[in-house]
This record gives sequence, C-alpha cells and structure tokens, in this order.
Amino acid sequence: MSEEKPKLIIQIPCLNEAGTLHRLLEEIPEKISGVSRIETLVIDDGSTDRTGDIARSKGADHVIRFANTKGLARAFAAGIDASLRLDADIIVNLDGDGQYDPREIAGLIAPILEKKAEMVVGDREVGKLPHFSAGKKALQKAGSWVVRKVSRTDIPDVTSGFRAMSREAALAVNVITDFTYTLETLIQAGKENIPLGHVKVKSRPVRRKSRLFKTLSEYVYKSATTVIRVYTMYKPFKVFTLSASIVLLAGIASAGRFLWFHLAGAGSGHLGYLIAAAFASLLSFQIFLIGLTAELIAVNRKLIENSLRRIKNIELTKNKRPGDTG
Repeated sequence: MSEEKPKLIIQIPCLNEAGTLHRLLEEIPEKISGVSRIETLVIDDGSTDRTGDIARSKGADHVIRFANTKGLARAFAAGIDASLRLDADIIVNLDGDGQYDPREIAGLIAPILEKKAEMVVGDREVGKLPHFSAGKKALQKAGSWVVRKVSRTDIPDVTSGFRAMSREAALAVNVITDFTYTLETLIQAGKENIPLGHVKVKSRPVRRKSRLFKTLSEYVYKSATTVIRVYTMYKPFKVFTLSASIVLLAGIASAGRFLWFHLAGAGSGHLGYLIAAAFASLLSFQIFLIGLTAELIAVNRKLIENSLRRIKNIELTKNKRPGDTG
C-alpha cells in the first residue's frame, strides 16, 4: 500500500437486486477517514430485472454485466480482478441484498488502515440474530468451527460476505469454486499466512430466499465439498496419507480376522478375509503413491500461484497511467 491515503473500491455482486440496490448505493458513505477516494463497482450477474439500470442511475462508478448468470463466486472473482485493475488499495465486498449496512464499512476497514490485518471479515454474531432459525444458527456454528480448524484461523463467522481485503491479500487469493467464495478465500488466507481480522457488524433481515441453494441439505453438501476440495489442494499428502492409513488399518483388521480363524483350525474356510487384506494393502499403497504425486503437483501449483501474483503486479503496474494515484 502506498504512503498516500489508500483508494477504496466497494464491490457489490448482484443478481436481480433491483428492489434493494438503490437503497444500498444511497447508504454508501461519501467519505471515510483515512481513505483518499471511494468508488463503487456493481457486478450484474446476468440479472433479468433493472439491476444494471439502477446501478447506473444511482451513481455507481463502475458496472460489469454478465450476459448470463455465472454464480456468486464468479461475480466476486470478477469484481476483485476489476478492482485491482482500477487501482484499488482496499476492496470491500458488500452483498446486494441489503443484509449489511454500508455505513459500517469504516469499522470494517479500520484494521487494514491500522496495518493490523490484510483481510477482515464482518462478524454478524449469528447466535444472536433473531431472524435466523435455531437450525440455521446451529449449522452456521458447526460450519464455522470446521473451517476454523481446517484453515487454522479464528474467524467466528466464516460465511459472512461482508469483508475487506488489502491489495496484497486480493492478489494472493484465487477463487476456483463456482459455489461461494466465502469458505474458499478464508482457507486460502489461512494457508497463505495472510493476517486476518474480524469486527462485529449488524445484519439486517433479508426478505427473499437464498439464491445460492434451495435446501439446507444442498448447502451442507456443497459447502462440505468446497472445504474438502480446497483443503486437499493445500494439504494433499496429509489427506491421502490419512486415507491410505484408514484403508491399511481395514486390511490389517481383515488379516487379523483370518489369522484368528487360521489358529482355530478353520482358516481354509475364511480365505475371503486374506484376499480382502491383500486388496486393502495394495489399495493403500496406491493411495499413498497418489498422495506423493498430489504433493508434487501442489508444489508446482504454489510456484504457479507465486508467478501469477508477480504477473498480475507487472500487468497492473504497466496498465497504470502516468498521473494515476491509488
């Protein structure tokens, strides 16, 4: 971040948010202490209502429109890329459904301005929200605990979309999933040792149903697969070694069962246990080899990510016009 006051871009991914976007844009503060300039970026994810028109009429500085709906994760990633190209020093993500109050942005970015964090997540204190059901609260609490353990972070509300990132953090994270960016970026931040912080924020009731999922079971499934996929990317050897160990233990148990019958003089009638043990041992070894291969791929991925970060920096520096400030 430069010595001058940083430039803030507030990105708002939207899908048919004509009913809430106008109010949201009106609530965005014109000035924030410690920030030189505030700009808004609306990412219209193929809306079929007047979301794009409202964004322009209400003074959004930048509007990106997709011809068709690509999903929240893709919209978020496009916003990050555009914000970096627009020379943002700090990027705030704000949901278009009006769940978060833009007037709390100053508190959200404070840890970044104070150089205490590079990524800050708004904590809705889900357990205290009256508009969340008991089941949803329990699910959020359990999910946040799992992600904290996987990412080795202390963020209490991992699914909160109200978050801020410094330029350095935005360059470091890469969104791969098509479901949601919230879990993936936190796990990446934890594995990349990006300084994280969280601040308490208020959450307003959302009048419509979630567009990310239709049922809670679908949400749990997609979230679980996202966490497993991202964690495996960063710790493949650990994941495959654990899997190989479980299979090997099953093989040892099967071999022990055969030995029991053999010592009892009935081994010939239980050769299936011996065959299962041999199969499990072979499978365990193959999984272990896959883990070694995956670990080598992970090392190459790390090198590619570092190269990609440098390339982004070079491109952004070249594209910055003389006289531009950030």
